[in-house]
Amino acid sequence: MRERSVVVRGLARVQAVALRVFGRLPRRVRARVLRFTGAVAALGAVVVVERDGSMLLVRHAYRPGWGFPGGSLRRGEDPVTAVVREVREELGVEVAVGGGVVVHDLDVGRVTFVYPATVSVGEPTCRSAEIVEVGWFPRADLPDLEDEAVEVLRALGSTAVPHVVPRRRRVSGARRFR
Repeated sequence: MRERSVVVRGLARVQAVALRVFGRLPRRVRARVLRFTGAVAALGAVVVVERDGSMLLVRHAYRPGWGFPGGSLRRGEDPVTAVVREVREELGVEVAVGGGVVVHDLDVGRVTFVYPATVSVGEPTCRSAEIVEVGWFPRADLPDLEDEAVEVLRALGSTAVPHVVPRRRRVSGARRFR
């Protein structure tokens, strides 16, 4: 049994390194790799979880900055099912999902479904090699965010659905949301 646990930990480390390397590839290359491997990278879903004035954020192994929990849809999977599955796999909690908005990123052809949510069962913890850190942050004092998280927050503040986000050049890798 102990040997299996060592092997599992070793595989988790290899996966974490592979995710970091993958995350440093240009977005277009990542999108092509995912399409080539059969993953549906063009469709994603994230949740914005708030509790007592704080937002739940995660730091991914493959991106700089903090972002929202979620991930890519599997073939034939609806966005709500995908986001509930991703949050359960990554953070070990169940979420109750509300109505959402849609964010289009025309540069890479990605559509992200964004849902407000609440944690209904459990306390979020890192359960996946993809997630390095989990934290609750006051909305007025958010840490450096991933580009995608900034786009999500802007979309939630917008009345236009779908919300089209023009592509910006990444200068520093992570930006503050204002």
